[in-house]
Amino acid sequence: MKEFDTIAAVATSLGESGISIIRVSGNRALKIVSSVFKGKNDRTLEDIKSYTMRYGFIIDKNSGESIDEVIVSYMKGPRSFTAEDTVEINCHGGVISTNRVLLEVIKAGARIAEPGEFTKRAFLNGRIDLSQAEAVIDIIRAKTELSMKSALMQSEGRISREIALMRTSLLGIIAHIEATVDFPEDDLEEITSERVLVDMERVLGEIDRLLSTANEGKIIREGLSTVIVGKPNVGKSSLLNALLMESRAIVTDIPGTTRDVIEEYMNIEGVPIKIVDTAGIRETEDVVEKIGVEKSKEKINEADLIVLMLDSSRALDEEDKEIIEYISDKKYIVLLNKSDLEGKITKEDLKLLNSHYIIEVSAKTGEGIKELKECIKELFFKGEVSSTDLLITNTRHKEALIRAKESLQASISTLKHTLAIDLASIDVRNSWRYLGEITGETLEEDLIDKIFSEFCIGK
Repeated sequence: MKEFDTIAAVATSLGESGISIIRVSGNRALKIVSSVFKGKNDRTLEDIKSYTMRYGFIIDKNSGESIDEVIVSYMKGPRSFTAEDTVEINCHGGVISTNRVLLEVIKAGARIAEPGEFTKRAFLNGRIDLSQAEAVIDIIRAKTELSMKSALMQSEGRISREIALMRTSLLGIIAHIEATVDFPEDDLEEITSERVLVDMERVLGEIDRLLSTANEGKIIREGLSTVIVGKPNVGKSSLLNALLMESRAIVTDIPGTTRDVIEEYMNIEGVPIKIVDTAGIRETEDVVEKIGVEKSKEKINEADLIVLMLDSSRALDEEDKEIIEYISDKKYIVLLNKSDLEGKITKEDLKLLNSHYIIEVSAKTGEGIKELKECIKELFFKGEVSSTDLLITNTRHKEALIRAKESLQASISTLKHTLAIDLASIDVRNSWRYLGEITGETLEEDLIDKIFSEFCIGK
């Protein structure tokens, strides 16, 4: 366990609530809290047993005045979240009372924790690895039950175990190669090459298996960015309201009502979908609307999925055709709105687009909304959404796997085309190191600091 000073922070959201929790961690945690605690019959915390709680008051050390009525719990390291002595003060919720209790703890000798410092200590003290630490913040930020389940599996070490097995296999390969280099008989080099090639191909297959889940995993973690585009007054805002089942966007018969980008989240079988309703794309002299149109074009370029709305009761014009051409090389779904009216858009008009992703809808009645949701699942999840197969949800993990794969492929190529097994060993070592970046075993300290700086204070 590393030696750290004692830190404290509010672990719950500040605001009006039943309770607030102030977490204190470090080898002086119990002594510091005990110095500002007064229990029944003037009891302190010095004789408190681990995993027990004690009722009392936090007091002002200078005046002896009671600040708040509290319950204090104690967890002795290493059997705590940080693997250090940890004290949690349960006080009344509210900004004033919470901050006053925290202030007394700081005055008694603790310092304010940095963002993510409690989880960082758990990592540095060896209680969890880096992928498990990152899963903690994913659980907090999860937008659906499915994304929370996926993060929970990662926090329990599912990815860590997969990576550990692959790194062990690579170490075995390195050991075989180095033993052969130490005893350089020609026939031994050839035998070793054949043997380690089989092992390398197997590890490469495991990396490919994990990478195959990365795109879906990223969506589960961050949400599917979906932008609704089209000309003014085709029903984009009505569609957004129908999807959210509430009046989030203003709907009128006046073209150009939506002037800015509106963003909302919805849930499709556990998948967080970030729906962006944009200003209608058209040439305009209105300064405010013009800014909205430019933002719409930016969102199209950033989106994972584009939902193009067309008014089926009107024939396509040049502006519609420009939008169709603009999105034809992207992932899209085309909605022919106002299906209850006579259609004036022909198959020839939409020949640039895949007919499988063209759906007739009525934003007013809700017709076609179910088909839209099924189409999204098919485009990104092969028709079925499940948390059991989603392992790689983190972009950093995906990049490390790609680099590990490239190094392993280079090593395989070296062995197949030469007998320079000592050169192949260098690439295998690089692959082993890249995999170690996922769990934090081979990651540089400044990158570790950056990862934890994105956490909330108190976690």
